[in-house]
Amino acid sequence: MKTLKARHIVLLITLIILLDQALKFWVKLNYPPNQDTGITGLSWFKIYFIENPGMAWGWKFGNETGKMILTLFRLAAVIFGTWYIHHILQKKYHRGFIICVGLIYAGALGNLIDSMFYGVIFDKGLTFDPVTRDYMSYSGVARLSTDGYSSFLHGSVVDMLYFPIFKVHLPSWLPLVGGDSFEFFSPIFNIADASISTGVIALLLFQKRFFRKNEKQPVSGSGETSAKVSDNVQIL
Repeated sequence: MKTLKARHIVLLITLIILLDQALKFWVKLNYPPNQDTGITGLSWFKIYFIENPGMAWGWKFGNETGKMILTLFRLAAVIFGTWYIHHILQKKYHRGFIICVGLIYAGALGNLIDSMFYGVIFDKGLTFDPVTRDYMSYSGVARLSTDGYSSFLHGSVVDMLYFPIFKVHLPSWLPLVGGDSFEFFSPIFNIADASISTGVIALLLFQKRFFRKNEKQPVSGSGETSAKVSDNVQIL
């Protein structure tokens, strides 16, 4: 199999980061939060701008201290990921495995940029309220500013991709969930989240192929050889 070059994985990571950050900047600078914008003309594909102070898919991690710990953890993961990608390139791992690791790395770096810098370059964003012990949203559209809404390492991640493919009302006779509404697909995410998820799912699906061992031909212990002996060879 053809070896994956370092420049190829760098190009992949750079492309994902640029697309992720370009879309985040565009949404952040043009739309107020919590607004459903059907700009595509498709009912199942919408831009729904939200921010989250936690992990992928909106999972939170406590208060501002937890937020900082999460950001530092992301930073440590990206630093380790940089070394690991160099390592697997040097060891010539399966190119599919390297691409999956690159996708996960790019997604982690994309969300890390939000967490580290968005709090100091935008004038509006989620802020932690010590009274309610929760993050509070804002009104209006954010702008780039030297007076940020938070501090370094305390920025919130921008999400916007929303795919409500269908929504049904569950029958009342179903246990536990009867009478509730069910929507597929309800999470709101970004390109970085999608990159991470794609890399992880591909690793799970193709791990046997990525880590397949080379089969070695058995060596006979009898000293016999499979080479053909020609009748034209003269034995002295």
